[in-house]
Amino acid sequence: MTWLITGGAGYIGSHVVRSMVEADERVVVVDDLSSGDTARVPAGVPLENGTVLDGAFLDRVLRDHGVRGIVHLAGKKAVGESVERPLFYYRENVTGLEVLLRAAADAGVRRFVFSSSASVYGTPDAEIVTEDTPCAPLSPYGETKLAGEWLVRAAGRAHGIATACLRYFNVAGTATPGLADTGVFNLLPMIFERLDAGLPPRIFGDDYPTPDGTCVRDYVHVADIADAHLAVARRLDTCAEAGETRDLTLNIGRGEGVSVREIIDLVAEVTGVEITPETVARRAGDPARVVASPERISAELGWKARHDVRDMIVSAWRAGHGDHA
Repeated sequence: MTWLITGGAGYIGSHVVRSMVEADERVVVVDDLSSGDTARVPAGVPLENGTVLDGAFLDRVLRDHGVRGIVHLAGKKAVGESVERPLFYYRENVTGLEVLLRAAADAGVRRFVFSSSASVYGTPDAEIVTEDTPCAPLSPYGETKLAGEWLVRAAGRAHGIATACLRYFNVAGTATPGLADTGVFNLLPMIFERLDAGLPPRIFGDDYPTPDGTCVRDYVHVADIADAHLAVARRLDTCAEAGETRDLTLNIGRGEGVSVREIIDLVAEVTGVEITPETVARRAGDPARVVASPERISAELGWKARHDVRDMIVSAWRAGHGDHA
């Protein structure tokens, strides 16, 4: 069977494609290349340039490639931008998902993996966040991910699709330099961009109710994220073959909280660069602490993150600066 990977030319998507290809899964990539790069797509993997908002395009791709499973990673993800442009985010992230699910149902696709986010939890009143922790997103981005989960589960029940909603925590690192995170939405690229420009990294608020006043997050290596997708895809394949329409909701994290200041200190240690960060105002929609419980995905799939935070920083730094870490 063939898996369709939307957003497969992007940072996380390209790692998922790589993991699935190395496991001998057949894949086809759909990407509008607004942030993706054709160079990330392995040789021999078909790339269809288009948007998930285009139903006719999706119908053709699903038919031409005999797609029987979808991993949906395409979408917009900047929290601050979503606050400024909520209509754009709902169109890209929710309407696009609706169009894709409609095409999937019409094509008889029976496996669907949805890229969700820990942002659905908002500011949880829990030291460790389980999948049963109440969801109260703080930004339009988080709202679109929660609405997306609802839509995926409802469509799965209605159309006999085995589904999984994967709540990523903070993704970092790279498996290989050619697949590095080139955006400036995640913490490490933001830090490196400032350092490369001779500027101090920024801390967005140091008055949060955390031990050092900066936000605490659960960081997970993108290669571990990719391996989790492969494990989930294979579980859904088994469910679909058995005629089951099971829906999974799984955190993908390490279960360890690290503050922004601790990350910056570790970057200084890894790079050998003396860093004095600049503290600026909080960003809208940033919760104080969000740390995953990875117990459910471990119990369901036997998956566990293999890389620590230092691995993430070293791999990301080397990708852009050579073997100097």
